[in-house]
Amino acid sequence: MEDKTQSHKSDLVVCFGEMLIDFVPTVGGLSLADSPAFKKAPGGAPANVAVAIARLGGHSAFVGKVGEDEFGHMLVEILKENNVENRGIRHDPGARTALAFVTLRDDGEREFMFYRNPSADMLLQPSELDVELIRQASIFHFGSISLISEPCRSAHLSAMEIAKAAGAILSYDPNLRLPLWPSSDEARRGIMSIWSQADLIKVSEEELEFLTEGKDPYSHETVHALWHPNLKLLLVTEGQHGCRYYTEEFHGRVDGIKVQAIDTTGAGDAFVGGLLSQIVSNLFLYKDKIGLTKALKFANACGAITTTERGAIPALPDKDTVLRLIDELPKSQIPRRPSWHSISRWRLTVDSEENTNTHFIPEELELAS
Repeated sequence: MEDKTQSHKSDLVVCFGEMLIDFVPTVGGLSLADSPAFKKAPGGAPANVAVAIARLGGHSAFVGKVGEDEFGHMLVEILKENNVENRGIRHDPGARTALAFVTLRDDGEREFMFYRNPSADMLLQPSELDVELIRQASIFHFGSISLISEPCRSAHLSAMEIAKAAGAILSYDPNLRLPLWPSSDEARRGIMSIWSQADLIKVSEEELEFLTEGKDPYSHETVHALWHPNLKLLLVTEGQHGCRYYTEEFHGRVDGIKVQAIDTTGAGDAFVGGLLSQIVSNLFLYKDKIGLTKALKFANACGAITTTERGAIPALPDKDTVLRLIDELPKSQIPRRPSWHSISRWRLTVDSEENTNTHFIPEELELAS
């Protein structure tokens, strides 16, 4: 019965949770206090995923709450500009849109300082949910930040229940942000409280180690300890090294694409958006090892490209950019560790005489030493 329901679903992916403003330093490797300036960038993991899907040509919607303020209205406009359905967004007149200041290390990894005491996203009520929108979803995607406090936690649980009853696949990326939780133990309990309800789960190697209280994140036994009977696909991302995948029938890994990272903010969300954009057209892709591997290669490329610009949403690639990277660009033209700047402006030129040979425009590429 579930198969029949899913086969008649739409191509809509609904993303639930927070949307906020990231302030990203213009210079990496400095503390927040020492950073001379910050670039304002829209963010929030579920919103990033929604935009990632839409920018890849998919159909997505966002459900959440922002403040009745300049930043809140700006975020809604950004969703509109990126063709993300926004009728599930609510504005709170009494709370501000959340802000996050990001510290960038020299390797592009980051740390966060949040301003949300409380922010509007924490105040979404179950009664404010757009039930019909959620029921239309083939995939309902969410994180764990919306589980931290009431009333948003109740809204989150209610939305999951509505989506599941309507036949949607539940996609979960915990997106661990320890500073937002009262303690590590509460974070672990909160994240695991809905674990058994998800059909698809993506965790990073660091999150896997955290959730298993220090066990080896590269061990199959560690992964299997988090498997549950209803789980269809479990993914463990390893940054530039790619990802591992686990289903009931098979498991494996897909290598990543190494780039010189400027800012890793949103890379995991780009990966998830890339994968969900593939799964929504084939809800049983997790049963096809070859097809799943191809989809994960696509997702890895999405994540890699996103690290080459500052900010999450501004750096998310379109489908043409991703396909040119993984399918069309001759492998001999890709250096072992390229540094790609202005990556969204990549172009392959066609030989004017033969109209068959492709050449990479050299001024767009810097070879890493």
